[in-house]
Amino acid sequence: MAVKLGVPLGLLHPAAWKDVAVAADELGYESVWLPEHLVFATDLSLAAYPSTGKPAITPHTPLFDAPAYLCWLAAHTTRIKLGTAVYLFALRHPFTAARAFATLDTLSEGRALCGVGAGWYEAEWRAAGLDFATRGPRLDEAIQIARRLWTEPAVAHEGRFYAFPEVAFEPKPVQRPLPVLAGGDSPAALRRATRLCDGWISMPHTPDTIRRPLATLARLNPPPGFSITVHAYDVKTPADLAPWTALGIDRLIIRPWHGTRDAVSSLTRFAEALPPP
Repeated sequence: MAVKLGVPLGLLHPAAWKDVAVAADELGYESVWLPEHLVFATDLSLAAYPSTGKPAITPHTPLFDAPAYLCWLAAHTTRIKLGTAVYLFALRHPFTAARAFATLDTLSEGRALCGVGAGWYEAEWRAAGLDFATRGPRLDEAIQIARRLWTEPAVAHEGRFYAFPEVAFEPKPVQRPLPVLAGGDSPAALRRATRLCDGWISMPHTPDTIRRPLATLARLNPPPGFSITVHAYDVKTPADLAPWTALGIDRLIIRPWHGTRDAVSSLTRFAEALPPP
């Protein structure tokens, strides 16, 4: 089976997101992906991205509610899947996060991909009044609650971070199950992916650097049907896909353009150069 191709919207100007999503849909790409943050603090002392030591955010960057924006894109597309890479699920109560993705899956008629992550940006968690140190176990519990809300007729819960009496949650997502993919390259993220989720989403990688997390995933014995999604920004032409095809990757998120202005034309050229299936 050929690797699926996804398109990231996050590093494009938001004014182009609709045009790129519509073009990707018409050209046969499998999915489009939005990143997200809830809020940026103006204090940059906690904004250093892991492994770089440099601030990775600009406080006045416009932020959007990713599932809501993807609902709007669903209305302008017909078949392409709509994913988050990644959504900070545990920054919200599980009711709120589960409702957002159930709504997206319903309105898109089963095209939602729920990519989640624990996050790296401590100031965002502080601003929301949550303990950054517990973000991992908080996310684990939130995922488990959401998956029950999406599938069970009534749910009650008593846990470390969340507790509530029996509730009903309707409508259920169209997809059974709605795919949950865990993002991140840390050991905890890889364990989360294989233990609680339907797949994994990587950070940006090359065919060489992806081998270590793939080996870790294999040792963790993921369940049948587990999917692997890799951000492969080095893929600029169909010829660049060759090193990836033997690695067992299910989906590559590619960025064949130089900037926002040439995104649609670059996606078009890439699709037209693909060999026939």
